[in-house]
Amino acid sequence: MSKGRVLSGMRPTGRLHLGHLFGALENWSRLQEEYECYFFVADWHALTTEYEETKDIRENTREMVLDMLAAGIDTSKATLFLQSRLHEHAELHLLLSMITPVPWLERNPTYKEQQQELTTKDLSTYGFLGYPVLMASDILIYKANYVPVGIDQVPHLELAREIARRFNHLYGEVFVEPKALLTAFAKVPGTDGRKMSKSYGNAIYLTDSPEQVTAKVKPMVTDPARVRRSDPGNPDVCPVFDLHKIFTPKGERDAIIDPGCRTAGIGCLDCKGILLNHMLPALRPIYERRRDLATRPSIVQEELEDGYFRAKKVAGETLAEVKEAMQI
Repeated sequence: MSKGRVLSGMRPTGRLHLGHLFGALENWSRLQEEYECYFFVADWHALTTEYEETKDIRENTREMVLDMLAAGIDTSKATLFLQSRLHEHAELHLLLSMITPVPWLERNPTYKEQQQELTTKDLSTYGFLGYPVLMASDILIYKANYVPVGIDQVPHLELAREIARRFNHLYGEVFVEPKALLTAFAKVPGTDGRKMSKSYGNAIYLTDSPEQVTAKVKPMVTDPARVRRSDPGNPDVCPVFDLHKIFTPKGERDAIIDPGCRTAGIGCLDCKGILLNHMLPALRPIYERRRDLATRPSIVQEELEDGYFRAKKVAGETLAEVKEAMQI
């Protein structure tokens, strides 16, 4: 029995890596077992920062959907769709933008943070300022009860809740106020120790073969204090140990990896070898499913088309309620 409806989306950035797998997809796979889930490719959201470079969005969408399916998103249990196919999102976005005060958008912490970080892009656009309204429409049009987020993303969801409350106050109770489904995301470092990211060139992708994964893990950076094999290390500052926390059973970490590193009982190459012994069997099924799915040229279109019809039914019903409430 479903406990409620869940909504979550992801921008199409191309092939997905371990950061996406353990930051979102693994959680989505669990949620689809007990909630009515709507997962979408947020291609309109990609335009908020990548409006000058749109040529790769379609191919990135295909790659991402293949990865989602390989990682366990089951379209017999969850609805998977492309945001831009549902024009109801855009229409609700327009209507909600009419009632959303500009100061609400300007105080959004991400607005100023990304302008400071992405200095090579001109983000002084209406679309970038107003993307939280589009995000609110994505959530509210499905009357989602829950949105899976990390603790740092709760302020973003609160804006959607404020918009829902304002609409309900002005026109009557139509929207559900979505709640945060707090999720503890695993820390997934890249091969250079920084956060795993396509832009850093430090990612391990779901499409990587066991040989490619091995080739990326073996030269990974470790505790910089371990210059020689005999030097003791500190697993608390070692990116490889962060991956052990994901793949290696706790008993083995506590009994072998942690003390072995601190006492120089094991070397960094030994440590990486143990990691690969657990990592490769865990990733192999995803890699093999992904490889098989890629041989079916129409699979992405078929899955997104099926999801479109299911999502459109719900979105259309909500939009009709909105228009009736607004008397337009």
